[in-house]
Amino acid sequence: MCDKKRKVSLIGIGTGGVKEMTERAKEEILASDCLIGASRMLESAACFLEQKKDIKRRDMLSEYRWDFIFSYVKEHEECSRTAVLFSGDIGFYSGAKKLEAALLHSEIDCTVELIPGISSVVYFAAKLGVSWDDAKIVSLHGNETLFIQTVDTNRKTFFLLGGKDAGERLLNALLEYGMGELFLSVGRDLSYEDEKIIRKKAADFQIEEVRGLCTALVENENPAKRRGPHIRDDAFVRGKVPMTKEEVRAVSIARMELTEDAVVYDVGAGTGSVSVEAALSGEQIKVYAIEKNPEAVLLLEKNRRKFRTDGIRIIEGSAPEALVHLEPPTHLFIGGSSGNLKEILTVVKQKNPNVKIVISAISLETVRDVMDAEKEGLLTDMEVTQICASRSRVLGQYHMMTGMNPVYIISAGGKEDGFGNFDHGDLQRKRENSGGVRTYGGISGSK
Repeated sequence: MCDKKRKVSLIGIGTGGVKEMTERAKEEILASDCLIGASRMLESAACFLEQKKDIKRRDMLSEYRWDFIFSYVKEHEECSRTAVLFSGDIGFYSGAKKLEAALLHSEIDCTVELIPGISSVVYFAAKLGVSWDDAKIVSLHGNETLFIQTVDTNRKTFFLLGGKDAGERLLNALLEYGMGELFLSVGRDLSYEDEKIIRKKAADFQIEEVRGLCTALVENENPAKRRGPHIRDDAFVRGKVPMTKEEVRAVSIARMELTEDAVVYDVGAGTGSVSVEAALSGEQIKVYAIEKNPEAVLLLEKNRRKFRTDGIRIIEGSAPEALVHLEPPTHLFIGGSSGNLKEILTVVKQKNPNVKIVISAISLETVRDVMDAEKEGLLTDMEVTQICASRSRVLGQYHMMTGMNPVYIISAGGKEDGFGNFDHGDLQRKRENSGGVRTYGGISGSK
């Protein structure tokens, strides 16, 4: 045993019921002289202590924020055995991670012990009689995680729901993207006396049935087997709006070198072909599709739903004005600038000087603007590729090649760290300090 004076135990107490607490968790609770946790956690601990007829005097703090807990532990040196309670397992979407790091890197003279518990997903899977080792797991508790692509490509997806509207968000998204026929199982108040499990098609659920602290499972019997982002032109809803052709998209997406946490601006998005393929490159990639043409905006929405790319946010407006209040991008694709190329580059570079830029140019006038932008320092480490592609068509008994318009693909910017990853500097701080966008029905309007 370490000779440090104090001990802090970070305890996963399971789903909340006393029966689901491990014996090790119970031992530490009994040995503690200070209990800290959210009110629901303290109630479970109090119920256990009552069963044990334990009347030992303890300090108790109802708190779940790790930084407030850290401050309390630091200030109360009289507590020699502190038990901090967390729901589920301390290694599974738990606040224990940040608290442990803070304690270990502080001047507090204490040992820190991690005591695992039974997570709600493990408990729920057992109740449903299904395995969870082949499932995807998503937490919607207090964050804006994307999940429709995950559901679309996996047979089983578990969700941790909680907070104000996580369940409502899950249900509404399933219905919006045409997934109402998928079976949805929801577990409420798991391990408590009023535990309730509901399983039926998503379309048959009422909002009230998914509210509160729940765990959910979405089952997709026929997940999409598509791998890779590239889509044939004729798969998109087209209309009369110009579209970046698939050969150009393939090279453009490759030149962008997207990362798993990419934030992409697609300026002049048109039908959304580049936006869709960028979003399909990673489940957590966010794409802001900027488009001023009302007809194109409608097509963007149709294609966003068709390919179930919930990472796309549609911004109706003209660039650069529509970009001002968006979070800083890591990547920029310009398919149409309406003569505002340098103005767009100026705004974007102010948001992130190291943004990776790819421009698709058909007209020589756009190429001229590109060369001018390079001279002014708006495009660095520029590389230009010209694509001259032809497609075959049947003419009588013969197959003839039909040439498409030559396209210039310009790539620039994006400092690499030597491992193929782009260094975006203090981008996270800029994101946190940037404004937001108002959203309505999946379509956003700039502030």
